Amino acid sequence: MTTFRLSPAVADAFPHTLIAIVTATGLRGHEPWPATTTAQEDLEAQLAAGTWTPADESDPRVEAWHTAYRSFGTNPRRIRPSVDALGRRLAKKGALPRINPAVDSYNTVSVRHGLPAGAFDLDHVTGDVEIRYAEGTETFTPLGEPDTIENPRTGEIIYTDTTDVLTRHWNHRDAHRTRVTEDSTHVAFVLETLHATRDGHLLTTAVGELRDLLTDHSARSTVHHLSPAHPQATL
Repeated sequence: MTTFRLSPAVADAFPHTLIAIVTATGLRGHEPWPATTTAQEDLEAQLAAGTWTPADESDPRVEAWHTAYRSFGTNPRRIRPSVDALGRRLAKKGALPRINPAVDSYNTVSVRHGLPAGAFDLDHVTGDVEIRYAEGTETFTPLGEPDTIENPRTGEIIYTDTTDVLTRHWNHRDAHRTRVTEDSTHVAFVLETLHATRDGHLLTTAVGELRDLLTDHSARSTVHHLSPAHPQATL
């Protein structure tokens, strides 16, 4: 089992944080996921028709992450929160990236609701996972760059396990080691908001939509939440 923890320092700095962790077991990533394909195409059609646009940095949901990034020394217009970067890509290209069914599912849910989302292959996570401020000595290998090693800046918020960093700048970029592929069968999907009172209902809806997309392609899914009041969850 893996325990996720929100560190006291991060909880104190962001007291309205709410993080949902959707754990799926028995994922079948090599088969077609037609509901995910439909969800992607529907969102792209709405964008093309002008009936929907992704949240940008003027939206309170994204602006909150820009403010958070600045608080730990990251320029959010150079290194963007994941939902901001994904929304900008969709607005520019008119299409969401196609990676694999599991990643496509959380990307679609993320951009639809303006909430950052990511995922970790739990079979490649070592020990427990903590969301904390970096000391600067940790190592990080970026997704798609298996031969690259970086060090986060001191004070940057990271997800980390007992080996190295899983996500830099809170939710900007994931690590190569724990990336989700078609072969991943045990995955923790993470969805986040910094304003639980305002946007908690969006998080609940997003979690429900993600679980719906997972239902026909996994043996089981469960949901846990992290918040300053409940900073630990064992999956």
